[in-house]
Amino acid sequence: QGKLVESGGAMVRSGDSLKLSCEGPGLTFTRYAMAWFRQAPGKEREFVAAVSRSGERTGYADSVSGRFAISRDNANSKLYLQMNDLKPEDTAVYLCAAGLSYSHSRVTYGYWGQGTQVTVSS
Repeated sequence: QGKLVESGGAMVRSGDSLKLSCEGPGLTFTRYAMAWFRQAPGKEREFVAAVSRSGERTGYADSVSGRFAISRDNANSKLYLQMNDLKPEDTAVYLCAAGLSYSHSRVTYGYWGQGTQVTVSS
């Protein structure tokens, strides 16, 4: 634990954009597929987006497809999530995760950050 650190969370208004970052200084970053998950109060952690080790393959939850974009900078061990047209239902703690295989399932990911809060007001 403690190998991933998220940043960029904020309180924004509906329709705004926000970019989250995740650094992985404790990992050999290129060994891992990376993903973003989110967890709202009283709800289970849910998949948001994933990217393969090379960055060539990406996938998204239906609820964010077309609005969010995941990307990675392997040279600097960073993961990003660009979030556009934010909605109140996007309010959650956003966590980045690293795993040895590309997947949309949280059980695949063995390393997690502590999360960053995103709050979207209407």
